[in-house]
Amino acid sequence: MSSERQKAGGSGTPDRRRRRVELRPSRIAARWGLEPSALPNQEEQERHASWLELFLDLVFVLALLAVQQRLPDATPAGGEILETAGLYVVVWWAWGGQAFYDTRFDPDDFTHRLAVLVCMIGAGSMAVGVEDAPNTLLLPIGYLVVRGTLLVLYLRVRSTGPVVRELTTVYLTGFGTGWLLWAASLAAPVHTRPVFWIVALAIELLTPWLGRRRLIRHPVHPLHLPERFGQFTIILLGVSLTDLLDAVPARPSASVALTAVVAFAIPASVWWVYSTFVSSGLSSPRLQAGVEYAAVHGLLGAAMVLFGWALGQIVRHVAADSPELPGILRLLVAVSLGTWILCGLALQRISLGRLPRQRVILAALAVALIVAVSVVGVEPMALLPPLALVLVGYAVVVARLIIRFAGERPAD
Repeated sequence: MSSERQKAGGSGTPDRRRRRVELRPSRIAARWGLEPSALPNQEEQERHASWLELFLDLVFVLALLAVQQRLPDATPAGGEILETAGLYVVVWWAWGGQAFYDTRFDPDDFTHRLAVLVCMIGAGSMAVGVEDAPNTLLLPIGYLVVRGTLLVLYLRVRSTGPVVRELTTVYLTGFGTGWLLWAASLAAPVHTRPVFWIVALAIELLTPWLGRRRLIRHPVHPLHLPERFGQFTIILLGVSLTDLLDAVPARPSASVALTAVVAFAIPASVWWVYSTFVSSGLSSPRLQAGVEYAAVHGLLGAAMVLFGWALGQIVRHVAADSPELPGILRLLVAVSLGTWILCGLALQRISLGRLPRQRVILAALAVALIVAVSVVGVEPMALLPPLALVLVGYAVVVARLIIRFAGERPAD
């Protein structure tokens, strides 16, 4: 694998914006078994996710599924929604940290594989601990394992070059401070643990933004990172479907079956737009440090988890012959779908550096229709068919626009 990367590194064109960082061997690198030449070349034209990365995704998705299951079948209170949102950010950010490391430094050797497997054990602990957090220590212990493994991996590559040293200083400082706060929370009373977690998470989330100028000097891979976030987003979309499928009884009535089929059109529309965006290659040229791209995907994933849960609740209400849907449920549907549309606009802005007027008009119209339908559609069948119609129409038109924008984009 190392020889292939070396060959690919020699094929870079002189006018390429990013230059390969000259990596120098060090005592630490030699002692830890890391050969600098084994690190991926950021100028490789093609680079895809490894099997180990995909395995890691599955473990984290189980944790996010556990987060979604924190929302009750009954109408959730505001506090329950906020707790679930906070736990989603914890799990998603733990995954994102590893994704950013892998897109820059994945040597895929024995030590790296062993470290990622340890990270998976931590992610598994988080998945188990999510249900009873903050009353259990499994969540913070799992997070400490995940983030601690990442810190060790950054220490491992720190001596491979001056730019790498600058980049790892950003992560080691910010993530290391957060790690210490998570460790301190283990000794804190149950009711104060979330305070430690919130402060630690805030520090970690701000770290790449505050160090953005340094991170840009070692940019993310323009193909690998979009693929990683794309794969994880599609898996999250599958998670959003689990609650919908679980809501359908073994022997559904005709009305329940019809409701489930109509509801499926909504995540299918989301998939249509997102898969078109990723396959178009629009995201590749302007990623730089990838900070904005990651932030939008974090919000996008939260919207998917939320509307997946909401669709399952609607099917349950139909199965229970409920005459009308709770207002909070209709609000969550509108918020989650509206957030998805706004995230699409943000990704378009990152990709093109501008927002085409057609996209803005379509997004404003779609959000207005979603809000109107959510207000008027008190009954389940008065809500879902119009929503599905709006989303399908939006997906068809926007997908065509994305393809057009990709074709009009000047070659780099």
